[in-house]
Amino acid sequence: MLRTSIKWIMLVSGAMTCTMVYAAIAPQAMLQSTFGETVDGPLAELVVRNWGVLIFLVGAMLIYGAFTPAVRPLVLTIAAASKIVFITLVLANGFARGQAAVSLAVDFVMVIIFLASVVTRRPATS
Repeated sequence: MLRTSIKWIMLVSGAMTCTMVYAAIAPQAMLQSTFGETVDGPLAELVVRNWGVLIFLVGAMLIYGAFTPAVRPLVLTIAAASKIVFITLVLANGFARGQAAVSLAVDFVMVIIFLASVVTRRPATS
């Protein structure tokens, strides 16, 4: 079932991940709505905006990978690694509450699905 559904899972997950471009547009509002906190200063805004663009790019990769089966293992591995780092950092710093907890739960499910898809993928024949 996973093999036949992964394209749609990647599309939905990619679209959801792309919404984090919001951090590049309105960094303070995104931080407040997701973590209930903000950071001040031009450097903090620069880092949050960059973070938002990088997350958007992971979402774009997921969408691209949904339509390009040859790159799926790489795309799924990178997306899973990115989400694992996010989950770990949020949990380690005690921000797993509110909207951040919802994001963690969704990302955790995506990590499991992505890694299962990579592990169960049929090897290419040459």
